[in-house]
Amino acid sequence: MLKAVRQAHEHPDTPPITALIPQARREQGLTQRELADLLCEISQNDSVTREEVSRWERGKRIPGPYWRAWISAALDVPHAEVDRAAVVERESRRTRNEDHSH
Repeated sequence: MLKAVRQAHEHPDTPPITALIPQARREQGLTQRELADLLCEISQNDSVTREEVSRWERGKRIPGPYWRAWISAALDVPHAEVDRAAVVERESRRTRNEDHSH
């Protein structure tokens, strides 16, 4: 995990995953539902829904490693960039939580 955190700091221009997914999705001309359908199709796993894509985009959830690999394939974004974006989001959450606890 420390390696991933270090990578996030080395790439301050990497957007959080909450920005990366909708931006890449729109560049591909996909709706949230179409992205969910595409993820189900290419992964052969029908457990992702439009609502889950929405949660990822709103920052309610961060996709785990399994879905990040498929998001990378579906949106034609390098896997390392999707992973960095997840770390950036996790770090920003941690910072927000620390700010609220003081």
